Amino acid sequence: MPHTPYPLQLPTPRGPAPGKGLQLRRRRRPSSRWRQVVAGLMLIVAGSLILAGLMQLPERLDALLLVSNAIANLISGLSRLSMGILQLGSVIVVALLALMALLLLVGGGVRLVRALTARPRRPS
Repeated sequence: MPHTPYPLQLPTPRGPAPGKGLQLRRRRRPSSRWRQVVAGLMLIVAGSLILAGLMQLPERLDALLLVSNAIANLISGLSRLSMGILQLGSVIVVALLALMALLLLVGGGVRLVRALTARPRRPS
């Protein structure tokens, strides 16, 4: 174990100092009764307005039609995505085949030129 030039400093606990009793924190004063009444009334009004808006939704749009359209759009989107991935994969395969064909042609041409231009070996 390596020796450090400075001793290890451990953090000291943040509890009460030795010899002193527990110190109580001051509690917050509760808010006034009027403030609580106003906050409660505001929450009730907000909830009732949201419920009233939700009650008017079926009159303005057909929820079942909305859900079925959303599912149909999701399925068509997924099918288009999978079709696009398949088409992209086929393009990549065709490009790789064309590249392999070009490499084979170049390799075959180089071997043919070497075979035709090579001098015959003399037996040693």
